[in-house]
Amino acid sequence: MAKTTTVKGAVARHPTLLDIAKIAKVAPMTVSRVINDKGYVSAEVRKRVQRAIDKLEYHPNALARSLKSQRTHVVGILLPDIKNPFSAELAGSIQQVLLERGYSAFISTTEQSVQREQAALSAFFDHRVAGIVVATLETKSGDEALERFIRRGMPIVAVGREPGLAVVDRVTANHWRGAFDAVEHLISLGHQRIAYIGASAPHARRLRRFEGFCDALHEHGLAAREQWIVGPAEDSGPGYSTLADGYEAMQRLLTLSTRPTAILARNDFTAMGAMSAAREHGLAIPNDVAIVGFDNVPLAAFTTPPLTTVEQPTAEQGRRAAAMLLERIEGEVEGEHREVSFDCRLIVRASTQKAAECSE
Repeated sequence: MAKTTTVKGAVARHPTLLDIAKIAKVAPMTVSRVINDKGYVSAEVRKRVQRAIDKLEYHPNALARSLKSQRTHVVGILLPDIKNPFSAELAGSIQQVLLERGYSAFISTTEQSVQREQAALSAFFDHRVAGIVVATLETKSGDEALERFIRRGMPIVAVGREPGLAVVDRVTANHWRGAFDAVEHLISLGHQRIAYIGASAPHARRLRRFEGFCDALHEHGLAAREQWIVGPAEDSGPGYSTLADGYEAMQRLLTLSTRPTAILARNDFTAMGAMSAAREHGLAIPNDVAIVGFDNVPLAAFTTPPLTTVEQPTAEQGRRAAAMLLERIEGEVEGEHREVSFDCRLIVRASTQKAAECSE
């Protein structure tokens, strides 16, 4: 329930500039100068106004102020989902930078729905956010909406999203290199039958980490077999692959007459779902199947067995994205778009080991 304050001789309601002015014995314009920190006000009068503000517990109406200035101190953050720890860490690091600069966040998620993506972007615009950080996968309708916002002067920074929007600043990690190194690790252990899970073949091709997977296999004379590229039949749109996607993908792989001996999962959550399905079928990890994830979310170190994964610097990406967006909002940077890419690092744990000798 909204807090109200009682002024002598008035009904309980939100305090106004006039209420503050009466208590401080100044003109309402003087109160406005103190609140907005614009124009000269003597130190003695400023203290008197501030005491009145504190007494009435007055808070400026951010929406009303934004209608005048056409800009709020709110930044929209668009995420695929909030259940994945990667999203939570990214959002937290963005918020940390925003709060330090006097901004707050309006967070929305798309899950795997293009309709929810459109609704979230429309809500950002309707609420007059100062800028947007977009961490979803690219979609045609999403790019079209963002292009409309760009034409209207909305600052936007993309995290991880492929560079379909030429004038948008972008922060990413080298997902191709991370996946390439993960596959080379599996091959060095003797694995030749390596699957990719989290996206089906028709939809995986837009992912840089899938390109790294294929290129590493090709480098070693191995094929990316389509029956070992397993994910939801429908495109996940702007969303991440999930625990359920990994579980179902492993179930399908285990029905094949020739099973893969190793798996690269699109992300750690997908890998964890696959591990659960493997255990249900009585398979030992890594003796029967080796599994590698991607992202290195905190939980990856505590699975059974601990998950080998590709680490990308999530918090650093969030902080850099927030800083770049604020530079655009505050007019500190203009002109050509910028791109920052961080290195990925393979973290080897107990979910991978030397492959048992086997024949095709």
